[in-house]
Amino acid sequence: MGERLNGRCLCGESRFQARVLKNEADACHCGMCRRWAGGAYVGVEVEDLDFAPGAPLIAYRSSEWAERISCARCGGGLAWRMVDGSMANVPLAVFDPPLDLPLAVEIFIDEKPSGYAFAGSTHKMTGAEVAAAFAGREG
Repeated sequence: MGERLNGRCLCGESRFQARVLKNEADACHCGMCRRWAGGAYVGVEVEDLDFAPGAPLIAYRSSEWAERISCARCGGGLAWRMVDGSMANVPLAVFDPPLDLPLAVEIFIDEKPSGYAFAGSTHKMTGAEVAAAFAGREG
């Protein structure tokens, strides 16, 4: 996409800029993402993720290799990122305006509840397939 896009949390106190890497979104159905997002997590991979100075952020280390960034004031989820900074993903809805991108990939499909499904065709990966794809990146 090229240009740096703006985004913010629900209350607007935590603002950021990032460059979106692809014109497509992905969804995660893992239990952690569903609990954090209140449903399937739908986001986009970004680079150059920069939060505004003084933004009231909290980082929750959700695994050995990743953390989830939220606003400390309103609790709004802002990003999932690798602890080493090699990868970050931001929810579509926190950009200004919210991004409207086609859904291309669904991960942890083996953890998806049966009560919902996305329309259209997507590339689906199980948790084991995701772990294999990321093998060697955790560190």
